[in-house]
Amino acid sequence: MAEPYNFNGESVDPVVEVELSGDESDSDSDSGSDYEDDAPPTPAEEEEEGDEYIPIAPSARVPVNHVPSRSSRVLSVNVEGERTKRRRGEEGRAAAAVAAEVCSSSSQGSQWNRVEIDGLFCSICMEAWTSEGDHHICCLPCGHLFGLSCINKWLRQKRSSGKCPQCNRKCTLKEVRKLFAPRIAVVDEESQKRIHFLETKCASLEKKDAEWSKIEALWHKKESELQQKIKQLVERTVQMQRSLDNFNNTVAGLYTARRGHHVPFIPDNTATSNFSMQGSSGSFELQEELYVEGARLFDINISSQTVLVARRPPKVGGCHFTKISLMPPHGTSEIFLSLSTNIIKDLHFCPLNTNLVLFASLGKKLSILSLESNNITLSYDLPCPAWSCSWDINSPHHVYAGLQNGMLLEFDIRQTAKPLESRSGLSNNPIHTVHSLPYNGTLPIGARTVLSASSIGICQWIFEAAEERPSLVPTSGNQGVCISLAHCPTTENIVATYRPKVETFPSCEVAATGSQAFVSHSSQAIGQGIQGSHLHLKRTGSSYETLGSASATVSNIRLPRCTIICRKQEQPCLFVSGDEAAQGLLLQELPSFAFNQHLQSSRKSFISDVKYASSANIQGGGVLGCLSESTLQLFTTRS
Repeated sequence: MAEPYNFNGESVDPVVEVELSGDESDSDSDSGSDYEDDAPPTPAEEEEEGDEYIPIAPSARVPVNHVPSRSSRVLSVNVEGERTKRRRGEEGRAAAAVAAEVCSSSSQGSQWNRVEIDGLFCSICMEAWTSEGDHHICCLPCGHLFGLSCINKWLRQKRSSGKCPQCNRKCTLKEVRKLFAPRIAVVDEESQKRIHFLETKCASLEKKDAEWSKIEALWHKKESELQQKIKQLVERTVQMQRSLDNFNNTVAGLYTARRGHHVPFIPDNTATSNFSMQGSSGSFELQEELYVEGARLFDINISSQTVLVARRPPKVGGCHFTKISLMPPHGTSEIFLSLSTNIIKDLHFCPLNTNLVLFASLGKKLSILSLESNNITLSYDLPCPAWSCSWDINSPHHVYAGLQNGMLLEFDIRQTAKPLESRSGLSNNPIHTVHSLPYNGTLPIGARTVLSASSIGICQWIFEAAEERPSLVPTSGNQGVCISLAHCPTTENIVATYRPKVETFPSCEVAATGSQAFVSHSSQAIGQGIQGSHLHLKRTGSSYETLGSASATVSNIRLPRCTIICRKQEQPCLFVSGDEAAQGLLLQELPSFAFNQHLQSSRKSFISDVKYASSANIQGGGVLGCLSESTLQLFTTRS
């Protein structure tokens, strides 16, 4: 006699299996057996056969090791009594509760997951089976599971032809086997995979959350450090403002103390004082004198109280910058450049951003230096060495570079690849000076006007317009060799400096005709001053008006620097240039070129650069700088 097993192959409560013959089973049909198939159906059964049962969902399958023959049946009789019946009733109710829970959860979802109910419901009636009673769980030889009453009704139908509702395998009522299991459930591999995936995802999210927490803590720390630094900078700014106020008060006191004690101007070179001046109001006085070895060029920034000097010290390769503070005690810092930069020919502070400096060099570079980081933030490669540069005073994004071959290039610092425009000049002579002119409404909106100076004279360039080539400013091309150009954007005053053209014939000595002189190579010694001229022009609309000219002593080999000082409306503008004969600065009123003041250089050497920076915050209106042989002199006006 075979032992009954549950779904997991374990032995269950002992039962008595009685093998009966066909006759005996017929005689015992009244005992409640549901396995009859030979007896003729009663009218009630025929009525039941009219009902057709169609399975809704596939049932689970279990292996069946023993398939009895048709001539025999197995009757399972429970010997445990009422206790076992109560236990099985509880199991049936538990299975029904689980099934109800699954159905409830499935109805709340967007679709019905059939895998969740496998092992809980009969696939014919879709009701939970029990471990006892009419709806006892049972299986066919093919392994599919059904409720006992449901499969009996199914197999008795004429249409079913005694086949399994799932696989259509032939079977009879005799082959139906009861299963004794508290619950049958199928392991959902997809759910297991999804659970594993979600667990992995949760672990990854927890890891990322921990990393972001660390980063957040780091940023909080950095934010606190920056706030502390901002606080320190604010305190330092307040302190520097107080120092500046004290400095201005001290300067004002010095001006008051020095009133009436001026050294008279001595026209010859026997003056022993550092500076000479007239005693009129608005004259310049020496304020500071700084020694800067190897200095060549400089520029002044009044807003940041900074002077930037381009240096090339002897016995030291390459050029570098020295940043000097105008605030006592005049702290300095060095900004070193690469050796490929070569000699710096021109530099200018940005008029709209005082922390940026534009400089041109013979190393075929046009570069922008940031004084905040002391590093070059932008550098353009040029086709040939650059001699001059300028910011556009109308736009902070445009810069210009005058090249050695006479070309003028326009750049947009927002485009770092190539120049915005590249134009050829009227000659191949180097462009030694470039000035951006303010927009005056005579050109289309967006057009930009630039003045340049080379040996042939003054040229006007118009960018963002139909004109492609420059035009020579009238009367500026027949004065000689143009060696300097100064421009005042406020008053549109322009002063060009000329020296005589050199005659190629060695027998020619000196011949003066009008305002132009021709000098032979042998008539002047190298490095000495020669007789030249200044030409004063004024821009009015789109034309240029000649206001005056004057003779001057200029260098026969160097390109001098000059500037124009715009004073109050009732006072004429001052033209400042280096005087080669007196070796100092000569200040002349425009347009008459009348003498105003002479400022003697400290070492009585040639003037290499002159710059003027004006500001309403400075006592007297501005600072005039003069660079001569490693000495930087700073002059201010008295009230």
